Amino acid sequence: MRRVAGCFFVVVLSSAGLSQSIRGRDGITLPAAPVVEPGPVVDDYFGTKVTDNYRWLENAKSPETRAFIDEENAYTTRYLKQARVRSQIVDDLDPLEHTTRWSIPMQRAGNYYFMKRLAGEEQGSIYVRRGWTGAAEKAGPKDERLVDPASFSRDKNTSVRLVDVSRDGLLVAYQVRQGGADESTIRVYSLTKKKALEDEIPAGVYYSVFFSPDGKGLYYARTDAKGTLLYLHTLGMRNSTDKLVFGREFHGELLGPIDLFNAEITDDDRYLVITIQRGVPPTRVDICFRDLKKPGAPFDVLVWGLDSRFSASYFKGSWYVKTDYSSPNYRILRADPGIMPEAWKTVIPEGKDLIESFEIVGGKLYVKRLHDVKSEISVYTVDGKPAGQVDLEGIGSASNVTGRTIDRYGFFSMESYIQPPTIYRIDTLTGKREVFAEPKTAFKTADYELKQVFFKSADGTQVPMFIAGKKGLKQDGSERLLMTGYGGFNLSETPAWSPAWAWWLEQGGWFAVPNLRGGGEYGQSWHEQGMFAKKQNVFDDWFAAARYLIEQKYTSAEHFAISGRSNGGLLMGASITQHPELFSAVWCGYPLLDMLRYQKFEQGPHWTTEYGSAEKQKDFGWIYKYSPYQNVKPRADYPAVMFFTGDSDTRVDPLHARKMTALLQAESKSGRPVLLHYSTTGGHSAGVSVEQQIQDDADQLTFLWTETGSSSKARQARTAGGDQP
Repeated sequence: MRRVAGCFFVVVLSSAGLSQSIRGRDGITLPAAPVVEPGPVVDDYFGTKVTDNYRWLENAKSPETRAFIDEENAYTTRYLKQARVRSQIVDDLDPLEHTTRWSIPMQRAGNYYFMKRLAGEEQGSIYVRRGWTGAAEKAGPKDERLVDPASFSRDKNTSVRLVDVSRDGLLVAYQVRQGGADESTIRVYSLTKKKALEDEIPAGVYYSVFFSPDGKGLYYARTDAKGTLLYLHTLGMRNSTDKLVFGREFHGELLGPIDLFNAEITDDDRYLVITIQRGVPPTRVDICFRDLKKPGAPFDVLVWGLDSRFSASYFKGSWYVKTDYSSPNYRILRADPGIMPEAWKTVIPEGKDLIESFEIVGGKLYVKRLHDVKSEISVYTVDGKPAGQVDLEGIGSASNVTGRTIDRYGFFSMESYIQPPTIYRIDTLTGKREVFAEPKTAFKTADYELKQVFFKSADGTQVPMFIAGKKGLKQDGSERLLMTGYGGFNLSETPAWSPAWAWWLEQGGWFAVPNLRGGGEYGQSWHEQGMFAKKQNVFDDWFAAARYLIEQKYTSAEHFAISGRSNGGLLMGASITQHPELFSAVWCGYPLLDMLRYQKFEQGPHWTTEYGSAEKQKDFGWIYKYSPYQNVKPRADYPAVMFFTGDSDTRVDPLHARKMTALLQAESKSGRPVLLHYSTTGGHSAGVSVEQQIQDDADQLTFLWTETGSSSKARQARTAGGDQP
């Protein structure tokens, strides 16, 4: 017995014999989940009393919480050891994960700098390719490895990421990250000295890191609980001498904790540009700039104080700006500092399709649009005259053409749920493209199909959805189906490659992704229909997608798996509490679940511009209505659930998964497993080793595949017919 907040309770106690045993599919049996006696805390929200039985689990460092984590991990391990399919999944994932991968390169001084991870390696390294050697050339690429994390750390979860290269190509700035944490340190590698310099910017959350034009300094924008600051570090000098360049007050306003900004220098080295994003996602974006040719010059304003979003690029004396100001699907304008956008000249007008991004490369304007969530890239002169298209084959996601305004060549990638990413170099003068890097995998794209359908949500809104599967796969309700989604923060869910999803498809399962409101697929209006008081639209779209897939006999509730992380984890929580009857297995990763308290922890304050805050009376009503943690019903039938999180998640506090695990284990009467998979090394961001990723994916897929097989009752009824697992 332990005492917390005046209450005695049992931290962990095997309850076999005290309560019902748990039965997973495929013959897996467990004792009842570990018992945790509640320690109730009652909060008063504007006259509504809300009881939190597991508030004590918010303290990650307490002995009681650590004991809870250990017992839950042991319980989950007991489940996974019984799962017969897991060892085969690990073997299958190995060739899908252990393939050579590249990042889109940066071009400097005629050379190409990029990330590459060779097949069999645990982490990617930073490389340089001296001169052009396309992947299709017989000689093969001549790449020199510059920074290898294995050379300075024995921890396989230590990763590096290329962030900038000096103008002369002799210095490389990179981040070093431990596990999946958001924090990283900044280091600089010298190609001349063939080693890292002694300079190191300490661990923090960085949104911008780039060299000064002369290569003697390194700018960095670091964010903490108070907000963001931009500094200039002079190479070879102590960090204590770093100069504050842009602070927390400008243009008569005090920049607060949720006012994040990034910075960059224009390609002609003329201007230092600050882009301030008010919230995540931003409700307003401000842009200011400083003329670096005039030492000591103040910052000037390009746009300020408008409740719209702006992004800018500078080319040959002109500012080009993408904005949703009076144009929800965005347009591109030529901007004049000092006057309002109404007077700016339109270069690319708003159209039916969302303008997702634009880049100026080689003096050409590359505009990426989403046409019903499918990528299209159009080419224009900087005056807005059409100059062709970039050829993209089939349904998929393309990056925009990236590069500098002064470069002749640009790069882009193309991928989908059934196609690994291929990177191309494009000649901005001729439009000719060549393969820079193309992975070789055992996955046979030609054996699969990817299609798009549309369905009606609860209020009649037409919502698109991608569906992938093997050609000729049965559509009689008997096959497993995995659906994933997000629905928030103005992020568009376009078709992207994942080895884990590829494994699911290889086994003969269907895979589906609906494009829920709250995302950015159809512009800001689509986003706003899933924000604040309209968040329920996101969940309704999701449930309508599930019903469509069941009605069209892609699957049935018995074989239906769902997966989501972060804001997608909130979606999973709503699925559990609002319509548990639709799903058989739920993987809920790094989730937001206690929406009454999310804003009090980690980066939660940034997201009040998306969800609102229960600390405000007008917001409390709608948040309380859907918040998963407050809507678990006593003694209800819930599907099988695996919560997945870890100590290194410094974005969404793992307390959400801890508290929800304890509550759901106590209340579910379905007899289905409720598991907590809690890592001491993994976190929200990328960066874990390939082997760790394989193990994590195998745990997820083992759970979802096992818990969407035939139930024991159905299996017994069909034994004579030779039912297969």
